[in-house]
Amino acid sequence: MSKILVIDDEPDILVLIKKALEKDGHLVTTASSPDKVELSSLNQFNLLLLDVMMPNIDGFTYCQTVRKLVDCPILFLTAKTMETDVIYGLGLGADDYIKKPFGIGELRARVNAHLRRENREKRNVLAISGLEFNLLAKEVLVNEQKLPFTKIEYDICEFLAKNRGQVFTKEQIYDAVRGYDAEGDSFTIAVHIKNIRSKLAAFKLAPISTVWGIGYKWD
Repeated sequence: MSKILVIDDEPDILVLIKKALEKDGHLVTTASSPDKVELSSLNQFNLLLLDVMMPNIDGFTYCQTVRKLVDCPILFLTAKTMETDVIYGLGLGADDYIKKPFGIGELRARVNAHLRRENREKRNVLAISGLEFNLLAKEVLVNEQKLPFTKIEYDICEFLAKNRGQVFTKEQIYDAVRGYDAEGDSFTIAVHIKNIRSKLAAFKLAPISTVWGIGYKWD
């Protein structure tokens, strides 16, 4: 099951898309305008469907804004199919477009094709916050340069990155990367995160934030 966000100012289109994609087992959230969606909630979605022609914030403008925040596929729903419009939209970070009016079969096929490709690509590689995790080699790269992480530093980063936006206590992070039966002190997590931040700072990256009184999260 994938989580999909659909933004379109036509209520009938939202109902149609929601019913169609839910048949494939997806969890579909709809909104009639971009300003009704919290930017902080976007990282929970696996794919975004955006209408281009909307009254307040058009799809092109919204795509340009959110592409900096999400790595998932973005597909435009549009009646604007002039080549210049398509090139412009793809240049803003969109992955594809679906021409209005569209058939339900085409919609489902396009969405599922992008989700399958996304799952294949991210099975072994996780690209997030300017970093590229090689999940098989257990390495983190920045601009193709390997970061000198220790094993536990890598494990902490991978755990937080895979759970982007969620806050974890030092104890929860320790249990996740060392195991419930491991001997040691969760206080060391703070030390490891300090070292991680130092290594990332060399590349002007700071994806791990402290939530005071609770723990840490990957922004």
